[in-house]
Amino acid sequence: MTGHFIDFFIHLDVHLGAMIRHYGAWTYLALSLIIFCETGFVVTPFLPGDSLLFAAGAFAAKGALDIRSLLFFLSAAAVAGNVVNYQIGYFAGPRVFHSDRVRLLNRRHLEETHRFYEKWGPITIVLARFMPIIRTFAPFLAGVGRMAYWKFSLYNAVGSVAWVSVLTLGGYFFGNIPGVRKNFSLVVLAIIVISLLPPAIAFFRARARK
Repeated sequence: MTGHFIDFFIHLDVHLGAMIRHYGAWTYLALSLIIFCETGFVVTPFLPGDSLLFAAGAFAAKGALDIRSLLFFLSAAAVAGNVVNYQIGYFAGPRVFHSDRVRLLNRRHLEETHRFYEKWGPITIVLARFMPIIRTFAPFLAGVGRMAYWKFSLYNAVGSVAWVSVLTLGGYFFGNIPGVRKNFSLVVLAIIVISLLPPAIAFFRARARK
């Protein structure tokens, strides 16, 4: 199971190409569901986000997908995912956050995101979009902390559209450069590593202070 999941990450271009060939227009729904779940539930931060958007943009550049449809559907899915996560945090979060019995919730990730909030405030909703794991927990903690919904909605819309646009258009304009296309798996890994650097640095800095 784990091996198949890692293979999907590493050979994202191959699997996405197969998905487009087999399911055609339904691919938009599948991609939207992945983006929705990756940000909509605190138990699914492991789903692909940045790399998936980049790969989708690269396929759009080849004509396999429509770039405007991608931007619309994926932005809508990202916004909706954060809204659901916020609502879960708002109604169930305080009880769950202070409970030690919830095994599916990674308390270390929650603490990392909480530290990020303390440093950046509400704009965390925008910045977290570009950071795996933290972007999954940020809307949840916004709900737990009872952030004003209008403020959350504003930052959510800006962050979601910016995230989807930057990564998808990045794939659209650069994903089919010969060197990138030839080493697509390495590029995907580089995107994952680079996006993980900020939360990793923040974590080790916090450990050093302790």
